[in-house]
Amino acid sequence: MRKLLLAAAMMLLGNHVSAQQDTVQHEREDEIEEIILRSTRSSRTIANTPTRVETINLEEIDEKSNMRPSNVAMILHESTGIAVQQTSATSANASIRIQGLDGRYTQILKDGFPSFGNFANGLSVLEIPPLDLKQVEIIKGPSSTLYGAGAIAGVINFVSRTPKEEQDLNILLNAANTGLYNLGVFSSQRDKRVGYTFLALYNSQKEYDIDKDDFTELPNSKELTIHPKVFFYLPGEANLIVGNAFTTGNRLGGDMEFIKGNRSAEHSYFERNKTFRNTATLEFSKPFSETSRIEFKSAYSLFNRTIEVSDYAFKGLNQNYYSDLSWSKTLPNQTIILGGNYVTDHFKDRLNSTETDLSFSVNTGGAYIQHTWDVSDVVKFENGVRADLVKYGNDLYTESESFLLPRISMLLRLSPKWSSRIGGGLGYKTPTAFTEQTEGFQYQNLKPLAGVTSEKSIGGTADINFKTMIGDDLDFSINHMFFYTKLNNSIVLGGSDIAGYTLANTDKPLYSSGFETNAKLIYKDFLKFFAGYTYTDTKADYIPGDRIVPLVPVHRVNLIFMAEKHDNYKTGLEAYYTDIQRLTNGSSTKPYWDLGFMFEKYFGRFSVFVNVENFLDTRQSRYKGVVNGAHNAPSFDEIWTHTEGRTFNGGIKFKL
Repeated sequence: MRKLLLAAAMMLLGNHVSAQQDTVQHEREDEIEEIILRSTRSSRTIANTPTRVETINLEEIDEKSNMRPSNVAMILHESTGIAVQQTSATSANASIRIQGLDGRYTQILKDGFPSFGNFANGLSVLEIPPLDLKQVEIIKGPSSTLYGAGAIAGVINFVSRTPKEEQDLNILLNAANTGLYNLGVFSSQRDKRVGYTFLALYNSQKEYDIDKDDFTELPNSKELTIHPKVFFYLPGEANLIVGNAFTTGNRLGGDMEFIKGNRSAEHSYFERNKTFRNTATLEFSKPFSETSRIEFKSAYSLFNRTIEVSDYAFKGLNQNYYSDLSWSKTLPNQTIILGGNYVTDHFKDRLNSTETDLSFSVNTGGAYIQHTWDVSDVVKFENGVRADLVKYGNDLYTESESFLLPRISMLLRLSPKWSSRIGGGLGYKTPTAFTEQTEGFQYQNLKPLAGVTSEKSIGGTADINFKTMIGDDLDFSINHMFFYTKLNNSIVLGGSDIAGYTLANTDKPLYSSGFETNAKLIYKDFLKFFAGYTYTDTKADYIPGDRIVPLVPVHRVNLIFMAEKHDNYKTGLEAYYTDIQRLTNGSSTKPYWDLGFMFEKYFGRFSVFVNVENFLDTRQSRYKGVVNGAHNAPSFDEIWTHTEGRTFNGGIKFKL
């Protein structure tokens, strides 16, 4: 049966509503032409950009915020080639994987600012609310030429809304059967000289134990985000944007009795995460003529996190400074961008002794050039190169490295119906102690980095796109993409909790290759069907035996059916298939289906929505208990599917 389903899915060659480039979008082609990209720095429309960029538009973001208003995890979860991987059984921390590679190889940006990596990586996707977003841009494959270290698997840029002359006011109220409550407000407006945007979101989650094993699947949590931005429209068409994003959270998971206050020798296990994040940003742009412009961006971010687990505590402060200055020149059929940036990432371990002090600093200076050339209506190139000088280390060692990172992309518009994009480049990732593996044991008994150097990659993507009209009312499009990444000098985990864990480079490479196929059918902009299939083959020569990398399913299928009557209602049915996954201990998981349903009804400026996620109640505890060992000193299995089971939520939205 499973083979038949997979074969059928591959014949459909498809994807779901989210993020596909110009041939796999939620809008019709004339609307696609107007999508302006920010992640490629060239401010081109998506149809004329040689770099392969997938976008998730405002309509799709609005739908997914109904399902999970707290954060952007649901938006990304349903895209082909992307997995939101839970890293903790009790606190539900998570990271983002692209094309089978660990989360640390994905560069997460908010409006182009990289302040979500390293120590913050395991919580970053949980601390970005969707309410103020207008689109999400995804570049899969090496993107270090544009964004430096950390963009080996790709880049995800969450782009915020900007103010318009008409006031924009959005209020959202949501509640779920798991004990989740959300209250969010987004407002914006501008006049000729000044504008503003303002986001406030409060999330409250009650401790939740679906399998009645006395341990949380969802932690008791309280989170608050406040993000104001002020826009100044200056003489000479110059713009100045000043913002400050503040987020605080307190997540307490573990023994249910402990959380409820019934603490005893038996009921003593807990995992608490306290976080504080503040990011101040400044953006300035000014045209010098109709064809040239200068842009400056700067951000300073503080991320403070405390982890407590029974008789162990870890506390650290991550400071990140980012600045980027660029100049662009538009010529007939060409665009040139010259720039440089400086990035510092300093982590201070505030509790541990010298033997386990994980303090680490990275300083990077870089310069880049990008050239986009429309050779003809058929052929377009986007080429670039970056030179980075990096210095990093701690009290045990320091290291300096230099990187030259070329990148090339080509767009072939073979006909109005056929097009293709091909691209590739180099990438690197500076050492970090904060990986998905070390997050899983809260960095206990982890020794400081010593003698570890940067990981390096080479990779690329190639796709083919086809779109057509079937009759007068049916839009059809299909996209097929191949991807390949080779990762050298990988940093891998060794040791044990008794002798102590260590991180060290290996001289054996990791390979990730495969393809994604996405298809879309739209009937009169009313009925919409999306299908997707992802094949991922990720293997590492340093893993004994068959070399299979854990928690990477070979096959994944996405199926979406939507019906929408604008300003009246929308409804959708979703189905996702995830194939067998290999665990670190060598065992294999079961394949599973995940089904969901949503409905939203509009009443003028108000709308009400209901949503059911995972209504087959797929969860890991149905296959095997996640918690092992003594009740007051448990161990936890790796998380490979849902832990919270079936969920229901509903709410009200108001838009002005």
